[in-house]
Amino acid sequence: MGLIALGVTGGVGAYKAVEVARGLQKRGHDVVAVMTRNATRFVGPVTFEAITRHRVVTTQWQAGANADIEHIALASSIDLLLVAPATANIIGKFAAGIADDFLSTLYLATKAPTLLSPAMNSQMFAHPVVVANLRTLAARGVHILEPGSGYLACGWVGKGRLAEPDQIVEAAIQLIQPARTLDGRKILVTAGPTYEDLDPVRYVGNRSSGKMGFAIAAEARRRGADVTLVAGPSTVTPPEVSELVRVRSAIEMRDAVMARIPQADAVVMAAAVADYQPDTRDAHKIAKTSETITITMKRTPDILATIGAWRREQGVARPVVIGFAAETRDTLVHARKKLIDKHADLIVANDVSQEGAGFEVDTNVVTLVGADWDEALPLQEKTSVAAALCDCLERGLRGEPLRPPQAR
Repeated sequence: MGLIALGVTGGVGAYKAVEVARGLQKRGHDVVAVMTRNATRFVGPVTFEAITRHRVVTTQWQAGANADIEHIALASSIDLLLVAPATANIIGKFAAGIADDFLSTLYLATKAPTLLSPAMNSQMFAHPVVVANLRTLAARGVHILEPGSGYLACGWVGKGRLAEPDQIVEAAIQLIQPARTLDGRKILVTAGPTYEDLDPVRYVGNRSSGKMGFAIAAEARRRGADVTLVAGPSTVTPPEVSELVRVRSAIEMRDAVMARIPQADAVVMAAAVADYQPDTRDAHKIAKTSETITITMKRTPDILATIGAWRREQGVARPVVIGFAAETRDTLVHARKKLIDKHADLIVANDVSQEGAGFEVDTNVVTLVGADWDEALPLQEKTSVAAALCDCLERGLRGEPLRPPQAR
């Protein structure tokens, strides 16, 4: 089974980490404990050593630890880095890339998934710095297990207590052994903007970063899908997928998508495709000659509508089609019209004028819109939105309604 590095930091919830270690072992996993100096003030290393039957790592300066550069050796062999409890201090270090002890150095050195189980005073957990640090880590792919609410060790009542050991164990198991619910499925995802060139220097584009589409591709891949990602120009690093197709314009994206539609089980059109392109493209840079300039634009191909029309012509229900509608007003009205006009199965509507939603951010606020229902999702990380969409996809691929159980 897997080898898990259990990071224990200096919080009163450290005693629960002993139960976490035992729970992971009962599920067949090997555990090595990595304790910060302050963690040893709450629980003695000998306790973890007795349970895990491994030497407990408490410092990178431990005698003999550098014979094989231990943090690198461990980083290369673990299947998961789990930190429970994760204090505000270690969360800040991870977010800032500070490596001043063994645990923070291990985080930077490992490619294994990382799971944090925060625990702290409720006001600390709600502090803008902690919130920002958690968002930064989530955007990098770190998994965050929400703390519980209730009576805290400091005497306060609120959100911040360490999740229960069985919850932490279950979350860890899911990361090591994710449910491959999309095994064998071919999922096509589009992401990012398209750029429509005016001349060799200038173009018409938009602010899409591709983060939403990339999160969907990564989640589908995690669930075992064979993912093709068609990505427009983006400075964000795309996730590992089965096939990455880079395009620039709406026409290039349409051609890449339609060439692969017959083999796809589902398509998620998360790209922000330009609606218009210049009527002509100058071969040379347009010179500055007057105070104003007139540029004639023409419609670009409507890829979502083309997919819907293809399904109707072929008389098939596949692929399952999910589109996006980024709006700044009358969001649900536009989304429902798009659903009907383009024969999609689901539209993800988001008001990009809302704070924390839309382009160039790691969070989103969306409403899932179906034929006779809608479901509003609260502000959350795009990775969480991606998980909700993949849940809908799974239902659709099973022949069930895409509608979430709680939708209106």
